[in-house]
Amino acid sequence: MKICVYPGSFDPITSGHMDIIKRSSAMFDKLIIGILNNQSKMPCLTTEKRLYYINKCIEKYDNVEVLSFEGLLVDFAKQIGAKYIVRGLRALSDFEIEMQMSAMNKRMYPEVETVFLMTDTKYSFLSSSMVRDVGRFGGDFSGLVPDEILGELSERLVQTN
Repeated sequence: MKICVYPGSFDPITSGHMDIIKRSSAMFDKLIIGILNNQSKMPCLTTEKRLYYINKCIEKYDNVEVLSFEGLLVDFAKQIGAKYIVRGLRALSDFEIEMQMSAMNKRMYPEVETVFLMTDTKYSFLSSSMVRDVGRFGGDFSGLVPDEILGELSERLVQTN
């Protein structure tokens, strides 16, 4: 069974993330979205809220699940039996950083392969931090996040301003 992990903070999940989820779920037997619970960052959304939002967005995918983890990605990948890591790329600057992380992951877990997917060009500018900024100030971010969470997320982000 080909198990793949798609790691990230997903704070919040965006339409760009969903583009990668849709495409990578078709490539692997099982896709696990791994929400990194990084104590050094101050996320806008709690891990529980991010799990909730992502679960709402992936209901139609039978082979996708979401879990949270702390620590090294390679340790999480080993724990869940993943031999593949998928990473979305928006621009050349993403590739440089992702290539370095991929090399380090391969050094620590030689059996793992990193698969890079270019996001759809209509999402090449999109990031979770941009969504948070637009949402905090009451801007319209329809199309930037999945419809399943648009209204609820909009209300939540305005409250954090």
